[in-house]
Amino acid sequence: MKITILGSGKEVGRSGFTVTSDNTNILLDYGVLLKREPSFPIHVRPKDISTVVLTHAHLDHSGFIPSLFLSNSDISVLGTNPTFDLTNLLIEDMIKISGFYLPFEYADLNNMMNHSRTLQYKERHPINNMQISLYESGHIIGGSSIIVESEGKRIFYTGDINTRGSKLLRSADLDLPEIDVLIIESTYSQTEQTPREESEKNLVEFAYDVVERGGTLFIPAFSVERAQEIACVLKTCNFKYRISMDGMALKANEIMLKNPSFLRDPEVFKKIISEIEWVQGWRRRKQLVKEPGIIISPAGMLVGGTAIFYLQEIAKNPNSGIALVSYQGKGTPGRLLLEKGLVSYNGKSKKSLADVNHFEFSGHSSRTELFKILDKIKGNPKVLTVHGDDMSCIKFASEIEEKFGFDAIAPDNGQIIEVN
Repeated sequence: MKITILGSGKEVGRSGFTVTSDNTNILLDYGVLLKREPSFPIHVRPKDISTVVLTHAHLDHSGFIPSLFLSNSDISVLGTNPTFDLTNLLIEDMIKISGFYLPFEYADLNNMMNHSRTLQYKERHPINNMQISLYESGHIIGGSSIIVESEGKRIFYTGDINTRGSKLLRSADLDLPEIDVLIIESTYSQTEQTPREESEKNLVEFAYDVVERGGTLFIPAFSVERAQEIACVLKTCNFKYRISMDGMALKANEIMLKNPSFLRDPEVFKKIISEIEWVQGWRRRKQLVKEPGIIISPAGMLVGGTAIFYLQEIAKNPNSGIALVSYQGKGTPGRLLLEKGLVSYNGKSKKSLADVNHFEFSGHSSRTELFKILDKIKGNPKVLTVHGDDMSCIKFASEIEEKFGFDAIAPDNGQIIEVN
């Protein structure tokens, strides 16, 4: 058995790995790296792939799978039900925004969805001489880690994993058998994130400060899970003013309500989501920016969607506030706002008059939590550190060797690893 790194080697984005055993190739994730011009993982020939197994819907893991369906491919794509519903939503939106740069269209996405097969967690699924199982990852609804078994060996790929859980989701399932190879994300391997309770407390305090002085608090948030998590945080803390939600987050709400078994507490989620305002139409949007209260709307990095309108209007009001609760990528309007307090209006930058604050609400495991995953691993696996920047992957691999005695490397894209 061997593993080929197609993407996310010493980088975050465009995740993709092939696992080969005899004449069977399965693909674990196949994403895009979203910049002004998207970049893609290393090319694989669709005719060489038997099956794609998808960890979760985020575009850096799912976004390039439609490229495998440009011809009459007969590849099956495996994942959970909410993963496919959300993947369809996110890739449709990407085609709408970035279609000029993509080698596929809506028809290819539809073809991919027609080849999707849903699995339950821990359901063993045979693929020729291999077997795969999905384990709950705690990252977003329907998110999975993957176990691949073949030739008496076992690979565990974490995907994006969260051992803390959240208001919405259960924590990652680490009740695993013995492992021979571990492919582990390294996003926050060199960083301790702010404790969640502290982030929640600070956000709620900021929200009260803004609303009680007559301002509007705008919270740009990723449409899948982050927007809903923020609404749950505010409601659980009995925030007593109006909370409105807009944009693609509303479609994500519907998908989450349709998949209650994947939520930590579906009844609580249903109650909270029914108590917030679902914004419909431009007349209401124009009213909301003049009223005290909270608006939650994608995009999380302010690169598109209704967020642009809200940002430009709310940034004009010194009584208002903007709470950034998502990672802000380099070169994004969110990073410009966070670092320099600037907002773009028709190509010109102006200082935001509204207060800007950043609160950490990541769906990834922190450094300590990643080491706890390694503590729980049974066996003496070879470890591949991926999905982190260059030094995060390299340092993490070195620390794993030192602390656990495992053979650990930070592989490059294109590298092939033999499973012995």
